[in-house]
This record gives sequence, C-alpha cells and structure tokens, in this order.
Amino acid sequence: MSCKKNTSQENHKYTNDLIHETSPYLLQHAHNPVNWKAWNPETLALAKKENKLIIISVGYSACHWCHVMEEESFENDSVAKIMNDNFISIKVDREERPDIDQIYMNAVQLISGSGGWPLNCIALPDGRPIFGGTYFPKEDWKKILLQVNDFYKKDPAKAAEYATKLLGGIKESEQIKFNTAQAEFKSDEVTQALTEWNKHIDPNKGGLMGAPKFPMPKALHFLLRYAHQNKDAQWRNYVETTLQALANGGIYDQVGGGFSRYSVDEDWHIPHFEKMLYDNAQLVSLYADAYLATKNPTYKQIIEETLTFVDRELTNDNGAFYSSLDADSKNKNNKLEEGAFYSWEITELKAVLKTDFDLFKDYYNINKTGFWEHNQYVLIKTQSDVAFAKSHSVSPVALASKVKKWKQTLLKVRSKRNRPHLDDKTLTSWNAMMLKGYVQAYKALKKPHYLEVAIKNAQFILKNQTQKDGSLYHNYKEGKSTIDGFSEDYAAVIDAYISLYQVTLDEKWLRQANALTKYSLANFFDTKTHMFFFTSKNAKNLITKKMEIQDNVIPGSNSTMAKNLFQLGHYFSEANYSKIAKQMLNNVKKDAIAFPVEYYNWLDLMLNYTDTYYEVAVSGPEAVQKIKALQSYYLPNVLFAGATTESKIPLLESRFMPNQTDIYICVEGACKLPESDVAKAVSKMR
Repeated sequence: MSCKKNTSQENHKYTNDLIHETSPYLLQHAHNPVNWKAWNPETLALAKKENKLIIISVGYSACHWCHVMEEESFENDSVAKIMNDNFISIKVDREERPDIDQIYMNAVQLISGSGGWPLNCIALPDGRPIFGGTYFPKEDWKKILLQVNDFYKKDPAKAAEYATKLLGGIKESEQIKFNTAQAEFKSDEVTQALTEWNKHIDPNKGGLMGAPKFPMPKALHFLLRYAHQNKDAQWRNYVETTLQALANGGIYDQVGGGFSRYSVDEDWHIPHFEKMLYDNAQLVSLYADAYLATKNPTYKQIIEETLTFVDRELTNDNGAFYSSLDADSKNKNNKLEEGAFYSWEITELKAVLKTDFDLFKDYYNINKTGFWEHNQYVLIKTQSDVAFAKSHSVSPVALASKVKKWKQTLLKVRSKRNRPHLDDKTLTSWNAMMLKGYVQAYKALKKPHYLEVAIKNAQFILKNQTQKDGSLYHNYKEGKSTIDGFSEDYAAVIDAYISLYQVTLDEKWLRQANALTKYSLANFFDTKTHMFFFTSKNAKNLITKKMEIQDNVIPGSNSTMAKNLFQLGHYFSEANYSKIAKQMLNNVKKDAIAFPVEYYNWLDLMLNYTDTYYEVAVSGPEAVQKIKALQSYYLPNVLFAGATTESKIPLLESRFMPNQTDIYICVEGACKLPESDVAKAVSKMR
C-alpha cells in the first residue's frame, strides 16, 4: 500500500503501511506523508526489485529527538517526496527489534564515532549500510538524501565496495575468541579492574564523571556487593553517595515516584524525562539490596514509591508491564513540550500549597538551584530530612507528614494535566527484569503484594510469551505476540524464574529456567566461541549475526546467561553448565579487567570464583519461613534452595526430615553440619 490520501473519520491526510503494525512507535508514524514500511521480507524484496536504496530509521516511543525529527522532516511533504521517489523507507521500533538496531547502530558508530536515537541509516538494496547518523535537521537531511542517492546512481560499484568494508567492520567489532588459556580468576584481578574504574567515578555527586549521567544500576549492584564482601568503605560510600543523589535529584520523580532514564547535567537534576520500565526494574532491585545492606529508610521509601508508580502507570490488568512513558506531553498551550508534565511554576505552587509554600520552597529548592527554564522548576532535594528539620525548627515527624501531604496534593493537581504518551507494548526481557525487581523488593520489605505481582507476571510470561516448542516471544500487544525472542529475553526470564524460585520454593520456576536454558543452548549457542548469539539460528533477513558481549545500561545477554549457567550448574549438578559459564568469563577476562565499566556484570560473576560462594539448602516443613528469614540479610554470595517435602533437586535430595527444618551451608557441594537457627547459619557465612 502506498502512502495515500485518507478519507476516514479520523481526518488524517495520509496513511501508510505502518497502520497495520502493533508497535505504538510505528503507529505514531502511520500518518506521515513518508511511505513508511515495516521491516519484513516483502519490504526487503521490494528494495531489491526496484533497485532502490533503503532508509532504515530506528527509534522508540519515549525518544524526544525521534519526535523532533518526525515533526521537522517526516511530516514534511517536500522531504517525504524525496524519500518516496528515491528510497524504500523502513521504520523500526528498536525495542521490538533490538537485533536490527544493534547492527545499524554498530554501522553508525563505525562511520561517525558515536551513536544514539533517532538512528538513520541508508543501505544498499541488499541491506548493507553505506551512510548513517542520528538526528539531522530538515535541510541537512534533504541534502544527505540527495547526495547519497546521487552517489549510488553514479557509482554503484564504489558504493558496494564501501558497503563491503563497512560490513566487515561490523562483523569484526566486539568479536570474541575462545580463550584456550586455563580459566583462573584471582582477587587481585578484580582489584586491578576497580583501580581502573576508580579513574572514571564522580566521588562527590555519584555516578561517572561528567554529563549526561546514567544511573547504571547493575554496575552499582556489583560495587555494592564487592564493597560488602571485601569490607571496602570507599566503594560502599561511593555507592551510597550515588543512591542518595539519585533519590534527591530531579531524575527521581519526587511527586509520583519512579526514575527517568538519565540526567542531562552532572547533578542528577534535570532529567531526560522519559520513564523506562527497565530502569525502574533494575533500580528497585538495587535499592532493595542496598536496603538489606544498610536499613537506610530512604531506600525503603524509594522502593515503595517506585513500585506504587509501576502499579499505577505501567501495569496491565493481565499482569504484564508496559514499556515506557514519553518525555513529552502537551503543555497548557496544547503544544508538545519535554518535561511539561513534571515541572512546576511558582504561581501554581503558591496557589496549591498556600501557607506551606515557604517551607516547601526550601525543601525542594524552588530557587536558583531548582530552576530549569521558562519559569519552570524541577523539584530537587539538597539536604537530608534530618538536617532540613533541624535547620527549619520542625520535628522530623511533622516534616514527614507535610512532605507526604505535599506529594498527595501535587500528584492530584498533576493528574489533571495532559499525560505523556504511554508505550503500552509488552517486552518479555523488560517484564522479566521488573518481575525480579518485585521479587527483590519482597525479599527486602516482606510485602505480600510484591510477591503476588511477581507471580502474576511470571504466569503471564508462561502463558502468553512461551510458545509450544518451549521458545519465547519477544513482544506482546493486545493479545498478539509476533516477534520471536532474542537471547536477552531468555537470559532475563531465566534469571527472573530463578529469583522467583528462591522466594517461593516452587520448583516449577526452576524447571522452567532449566528448560529455557536447554533451548538457548540448542538455538543461540556458538560452539566455536562458547558464547551466545543475540538472534537464534532460525533468524532471517539480517546482514550479519551479532553477540551482545559488553554490559550497558542493561547487562549484556551473554553475561546474564553466564551467571544463569553458573547458578543452574549448582542447582542441578550440571557440570556442562558450570564449564560453559567459566569459559565464557575466561573469554572476556582480559577486557573485563581493562574496561570494567563496560564489563561490570562479568566482574560480578568473577566474584563467585574469587570469593567464597555458598549454597544454602533448607529442607523441612518450615523451609519457606526460614528462607524468608535468611533473605532478610544481605547475602549476595549465596545460592538458596529449599523444599518443604522430599525434593529431587540435587542440592536437596535425601535431606528432608518431616519433623525438623535444617539449614545446610555448602561450598562446592561440601557441607557443614546442619543448623536450625537462622542467625547462627548467617554467622557461618560471614
């Protein structure tokens, strides 16, 4: 279907092929004058048939600059004419198709030295890229389109030669080799990695030096664990500084809870206002473990408020979680504006808060510190509640009561504003991360609701995202799942199922984790390198296959899978799992030590080998209660197994006694005498 005049009641001037898609991001472009098509075999065949260059434009629903480029260029008739006359234009939702995004992002990084979204690549009719970049202003984009098309028409051989070289670079980047050296991991290698990491941190404001600043929750998770196991005060202070700065900053929604993706400044003040499920999932897990380690009440508050936000705004009735909320929403002039939903003017605050305004103003810095732009303020705290209460001669209890009332009042006022667009698609990997976030929150705070939500989501994944052959789907929307899962989906779901087993002791989840692992080994595993491809052996229509080796804001699928194999190897006494996990870590060890910020999840796995790693098996009628009590402690180097009846799990086999509940503490299968007292058991692991 070409982009044609639309005579429907919705009064859109144009409609293109994206109208048939389910992705909210693709549907946002369904009425552009550009004749957008989805990535599919028919579209790729059309490019070859018509011998036209392909524009591959990648973005996501919550991306501010994606919307800017759409408004400037893709809604413009003159730009659309150039694109429609000379190119086959494909729109890609990077969250639905991370495999496509990886390849063409890699190309853009090789071409320009950096990347981001929107991602705009121009490729030969066979899909090999020859040009790429991110956001382009309208006039620049028009010039690029004409120049690249002219280059291809005049010298197709030269274009093909360049494409071949670029594809070679894409294939070689992040290339991994099987390390034949003996797999040995030493504590001083972790220390060496942290010495390198220390060069990049901001010790005063938290996070890494400079701006923009990303929370990087799983990296902080590793550092929290390292500091705890090695009694390292410096790294513990650094993690706590970062957690407090995040909690105080504008990156955290002080009114409604939940975190934005990153801050544009080094003070965590002004966020890029989109709220992503994966950030909030990982940050809840982090704050939950930090609460177990410190019992800091601020961390408890962050967990509760963030999960209240997720319950309220990102949860479907069927137990699934939505993907994100946009940065932009319509302001009072009915124009899309970044942060309009979350920022405040003084006149509005005075009218709403009345006599409380002066105290509120000091608490949330409605002053030079909290000022953003256009008379707008973004709430930020610069003092602890204890210090603020003391300096303002108010009791901590009275202050807490006021803050709670302020939040309720402003949330009510804000709910009447135009809301940011919700990306209501469901992604399996992100759902699994949020599932684990609820499990971790349950461990820390023992709220039954958190476990109920986790189980409901796990049942959703099992029912809707698991195919008859045991494979996973990647996406879900309105009852439809259309894209096969990637290794990130398997890695995240296996991890989440293991976590769920550890609190419920329902072996169904452990068996499901094992079944998904076997499927992954059969369909994603590369026997030459002992690493996992991002796409399965059945994937088609891609110019190359990639492996996700490095850790980013989300840990790479390979590091997560290696950790899963390590754990499942212990649970099932499966030597092959343990062997593969060790080899995978050995493959990246050199890079992990040299570039620790990009390999933090691998370093977390390395701690399993360099420090004592415990297997704790609890068997007996009170196993659930004792596991629950054990998990009230921060024990990051412990694998929990438990059963209230006889179990065939190797760690638990032949250990059940009907009249007593025993706690077995083991290392590599060698166990101490069983304990019945939780505190004594914990002391043996410290």
